[in-house]
Amino acid sequence: MDSYLHSYTASISDPVEFWREAAGHLDWFEPYDSIAPPEQGQRHAWFIGGRVNACHEALDRHISDGRGDEPALIYESGYRSASEQLSFRQLRDTVAELAGCMARRGVGIGDVVLIYMPAIPQAVVAMLACVRLGAIHAVVFGGFGPRELSARISLARPKLILTASCGLEPGRVVPYMPAIEEALALADHVVPRVIVWQRPECVATLREGRDEEWQEAVPGSAPAPCHGVPAEHPLYVLYTSGTTGQPKGVVRDTAGYLVALRYSMRAVYGLGQDSVFWAASDIGWVVGHSYMVYGPLVAGCATVMYEGKPVGTPDAGAYWRLIDRHRVNVLFSAPTAMRAIKRDDPEARHLTATELPSLHAVFLAGERSDPDTVRWLEERLRRPVIDHWWQTESGWPITAICLGLPPTRPVRHGSAGMAVPGYNVCVLDGEGEPVPAGDMGTLTLKLPLPPGCLMSLWDDQEGYRRAYLGQYPGYYSTGDGGFVDPDGYVHVMGRIDDIINVAGHRLSTGELEQVIASHPAVAECAVIAIPDTIKGQVPLALATLKAGISQSPVEASREVLALVRHDVGAVASLRKCLIVDSLPKTRSGKILRGTMRRIAANEPWSVPPTIEDPSTLDYIARILEETSSS
Repeated sequence: MDSYLHSYTASISDPVEFWREAAGHLDWFEPYDSIAPPEQGQRHAWFIGGRVNACHEALDRHISDGRGDEPALIYESGYRSASEQLSFRQLRDTVAELAGCMARRGVGIGDVVLIYMPAIPQAVVAMLACVRLGAIHAVVFGGFGPRELSARISLARPKLILTASCGLEPGRVVPYMPAIEEALALADHVVPRVIVWQRPECVATLREGRDEEWQEAVPGSAPAPCHGVPAEHPLYVLYTSGTTGQPKGVVRDTAGYLVALRYSMRAVYGLGQDSVFWAASDIGWVVGHSYMVYGPLVAGCATVMYEGKPVGTPDAGAYWRLIDRHRVNVLFSAPTAMRAIKRDDPEARHLTATELPSLHAVFLAGERSDPDTVRWLEERLRRPVIDHWWQTESGWPITAICLGLPPTRPVRHGSAGMAVPGYNVCVLDGEGEPVPAGDMGTLTLKLPLPPGCLMSLWDDQEGYRRAYLGQYPGYYSTGDGGFVDPDGYVHVMGRIDDIINVAGHRLSTGELEQVIASHPAVAECAVIAIPDTIKGQVPLALATLKAGISQSPVEASREVLALVRHDVGAVASLRKCLIVDSLPKTRSGKILRGTMRRIAANEPWSVPPTIEDPSTLDYIARILEETSSS
């Protein structure tokens, strides 16, 4: 039987029965009364009347099933000689102790706790301790500066902050307490208590009466039990990392999210108990929430947490050594990480040094995976390399090649796979009408959304309707453009804003980047629109070259232009390809195309709070300004 086709058809034709079966895998505190989603456009929630607890699903139930001594969390640091492995029981006991400490300080059901931490085990402990109590966590990535942190404090209004004394970056230590002090001074909300995990690289100075040292306050606390919460109770609020305007707080429900994640671990990633899953991400991003913490643990897998980079900590072989050491079955990473590895080790000498017998597949997400990088990795791994597409708002994959639903479809380069069961993907034109297969349009999801998607925006239900449901009645608008080919493969070509209108011809920057990335010398590239007095807009390409390339930048640029003219045609109007040393990216690996576009158009711009290295943006800004003046 075709498991994928059967599952997908069932999920669309009878979603209530489909998700009833999936929900049967949860250990409910109280059964739900109604499984049906709300009416179109209303608050998004499933399994009304039921009560669950996410920490119980992630830890306690596995201990009850006799798996308490099996590995749950595997931590390694690329910055220092540090590693740690916690079993389900050890992690549960540590979480329960922190939860007890928090409860004695007044944290309970519905309270918000802000977590500002690096990728260390205590961050996972903090998240699970919150949900054990029924509190709502708001994780802010430790790389954010004081102004962005203060905005999230003002919006989430937490009762407590859990933090660490510092984070680690290549060649430097980043103290956290100065940022917290400045953020609290800027915020319009007073946080009465801060608990700090002291790290040996930087011991924080604590403010008397407000701050406590984790290592002193938590040990010996009476362990707190799991509190069952209503199915629609907010599990967390996660602020999207937009480059302008007010951050949007995506609210995730509890039961629907747990059902979806458990289903996805089996159906999409093909994993179950005793598997080892590694999502190479950070908490504070949706990948870290869904697939470094909740997804693997709820499914009974061991999850890997790595405090380090794909290259430079210490070299481009870090990922492969970690996979081999811990017998990782599935790696989830970002295309930009693979491109960085390919750039520093184009012959894949580090990769081919081991056979990686445990590895089943690599999944990529975060931005579009260029076919050249996918092919490079496939040829050397000889395993599936699967680009899949989802968003902070969806919480779990919208499209993929589902390894757990045989027969497995072949990977189609340039595509993000097929719609995952539960998601009714539709491509609409500007008038809201479906377009023929293969035609470009806006990628939308026909309502109702499946379990696990955003329930609302924090304190802004009207903003939720306006941002996601207002453009196409009856559909959720993803904001991405693309097409579905005649075989059902979904091709995500980038944000709607990344469609360039050249003399009336609509061109996708993703399509142009795909061609440029196929050049053997190119490591990474980005295409942006710049104003043109005749054509309205024309594309400008920026590219970095692979390590060890002897070809001159001038020659590489000339060949890229010829390649685009040959593959896309003269209509592309790509007249310039700038060879640069680096491209500005967010911490999650997305290239800052929008910011570069504003710089090139001489529009107001600012340094996004999510940027990984601000100096790269200053560098590109100088190049773009020189280009526009010439």
